[in-house]
Amino acid sequence: MRPWTAAALTVAAIVALGYVHPFGNPRAEPAKGLGTLLEGATMPADAKAVLANKCADCHSSETRWPVYARIAPGSWLIERDIVEARKKMDLSHWEQMPADQQQVLTAKIVEEAKNDDMPPLQYRLLHWTAQLSKTDVRALSMLGKSASGSEVALAGDGDAVQGKAVFEKRCTGCHAMAVDREGPRLAGVYGRRAGSIAGFTYSAGLKNSGVIWNDATLEKWLSDPDLMVPDNNMSFSVPKAEERRNLIAYLKQ
Repeated sequence: MRPWTAAALTVAAIVALGYVHPFGNPRAEPAKGLGTLLEGATMPADAKAVLANKCADCHSSETRWPVYARIAPGSWLIERDIVEARKKMDLSHWEQMPADQQQVLTAKIVEEAKNDDMPPLQYRLLHWTAQLSKTDVRALSMLGKSASGSEVALAGDGDAVQGKAVFEKRCTGCHAMAVDREGPRLAGVYGRRAGSIAGFTYSAGLKNSGVIWNDATLEKWLSDPDLMVPDNNMSFSVPKAEERRNLIAYLKQ
């Protein structure tokens, strides 16, 4: 076989393999235009812009495909990462998600942004501008804020049973009771000093705050963690006063 024939066949094989999708085909859903992404979502405009500009490549159908994304086997790895990313969060379908799912994902977005976990390192190596700036992180942190601000605290004891439901709905994206996850374990948190779980990496602000978790401090923390401790990794607030009261009752058990 002549060298040029072998070369041509090799190129043809590489091109053909670029149209094979062993991990699923993330190109199957057509793009509608980056400007349409999150168009109807209820969130701050600055946060929406960061999600569209920094996260949409992997977490939506608005992926901007570079030329090398058709060259196998590298194309397979790129497609695999995008398929997995969309399984975890697909911004193209944000408006169709139940509110509870949006709240859990919001917690993950803010947590990972504050901890510099996203975008992943391998993506940043090829997309230098994808790194989140401090301004970007501040914008994403506002995703967890209530549009109208937190409600005034309610007097009286909460309902621990209802508080468990709030915990499962709002907190399990980052917390568990018995084990550390993205956030520290919460069993026994009532009466505990903030930042005191051995082996867990807290923000310096929270670890040095001297806060003891009780009704008053938990109410303030859940209302607006950034106001209470500016340097913290808490994902978002619990804007409804009744949910805060019930959640505190559950954590007191």
